[in-house]
Amino acid sequence: MSQVKTVSGRGVPVVGNDIDTDRIIPARYLRCVTFEGLGDKAFADDRAQAKGQHPFDRPQYQGADILVVNGNFGCGSSREHAPQALQKWGIQAILGESFAEIFFGNCLAMGVPCVTAEPETVKQLQKILEENPQAPITVDLEAMNVRCGEFQASVSMPEGVRQTLITGTWDSCGQLVKQVDQVRETAAKLPYLKWDTATV
Repeated sequence: MSQVKTVSGRGVPVVGNDIDTDRIIPARYLRCVTFEGLGDKAFADDRAQAKGQHPFDRPQYQGADILVVNGNFGCGSSREHAPQALQKWGIQAILGESFAEIFFGNCLAMGVPCVTAEPETVKQLQKILEENPQAPITVDLEAMNVRCGEFQASVSMPEGVRQTLITGTWDSCGQLVKQVDQVRETAAKLPYLKWDTATV
């Protein structure tokens, strides 16, 4: 199972409240068969309007790992393509003022932590990243803080969610693989399962 205790790298600020899932990944891209390739389409319409000036297009933010956003991020429809697009672009953690509940849950299902911080903290981080895109940033789920250059502040996350991430139990497929012997044993006891449990 994959434990998520810290995420470190560089940050990318996307400023604005109520950025919904249609802005994160427009509906016309939901027809894809797999999530592969969605990273290039993250914020597609916003990026087109910004004519190369959107943070996801600016060269100094390419390869960033941590997205820093404002309030009610991920609101709107419940499309799981939104966090998938962000992860495929390279985002491994998101820090914001607040998140829409379903978006938060979809991120958790992928092992992408969404931590919250006070608005002043978020704005300070966005300012630091705008002035110095190369500043190292770390979200620490064990210490429950964020560090960016010399700046450090507390972050929040529901304790149950935090434990799920740092213990790796968010990873349902990983749990099945880890317990494969028990899966085979249970399958062997079910009369309606006729296949060879050695292949499970």
